[in-house]
Amino acid sequence: MSDLGSEELEEEGENDIGEYEGARNEAGERHGRGKARLPNGDTYEGSYEFGKRHGQGTYKFKNGARYIGEYFRNKKHGQGTFIYPDGSRYEGEWANDQRHGHGVYYYVNNDTYTGEWFTHQRHGQGTYLYAETGSKYVGTWVNGQQEGAAELIHLNHRYQGKFLNKNPVGPGKYIFDVGCEQHGEYRLTDMERGEEEEEEELVTVVPKWKATKITELALWTPSLPKEPTSTDGPGQEGPGAESAGEPGEEAQALLEGFEGETDMRPGDEDADVLREESREYDQEEFRYDVDEGNINSEEEETRQSDLQD
Repeated sequence: MSDLGSEELEEEGENDIGEYEGARNEAGERHGRGKARLPNGDTYEGSYEFGKRHGQGTYKFKNGARYIGEYFRNKKHGQGTFIYPDGSRYEGEWANDQRHGHGVYYYVNNDTYTGEWFTHQRHGQGTYLYAETGSKYVGTWVNGQQEGAAELIHLNHRYQGKFLNKNPVGPGKYIFDVGCEQHGEYRLTDMERGEEEEEEELVTVVPKWKATKITELALWTPSLPKEPTSTDGPGQEGPGAESAGEPGEEAQALLEGFEGETDMRPGDEDADVLREESREYDQEEFRYDVDEGNINSEEEETRQSDLQD
């Protein structure tokens, strides 16, 4: 994701004098508060220092995008908000004209990412909320991708484990609101496509969930006054004994329902694409396909072309 198209327009204006109204220093440089209209149609109103944008200011692009925030020698640096032509926006820290530090990105589809950024990409700890489903990814990001330890939270259950290239890998567990956990692991499986062209056969690696066991959570119950010990005999079982070793009916049903390969797709951001992909595989197989953490790259590419036009 990038707003480089907007920044290129801004740099184009830097090389031209344009129109300027405001304070200057003894050397005739723009210095202090001023307003400038650049030959490319962009405008800037704010602080200058020795001829460069420096301090608080507002830069408006002719395509509708705008930046309101801090500058350091013509570069966006410090706290600032960038509003893109499609209505999405970023609010947070900047360094050397790039999203860097902590910030929140509000996407055009109402998804949000809140967390750390590094050189314009989601990097570090962050939370991505999928507006359509209410699911959210809470964990580590590396160069814009979901990677590392994380928790994928849904409306009635959650998954805890590790991710690599935005896919779950290795051991993990599902925690269900009914009071049980399902433990297992995601194994990478090769699924071949394009069999008609044997020479150019494409292989897609798909993680599949393999359940190993299910456990009941220890539910809290209020303490009751102790009653006299029963004399019915040592063979009598106390309350709750029937569920001490074996999972309950709801837990057992979850185990049976989740055995094998499990579908773990939170907010599907592109339903048409996902439906098309689902036709390519056996409908009876469950699978994991998390593309939502990366779908906004296409939106950003579209935005770049719009900005450059």
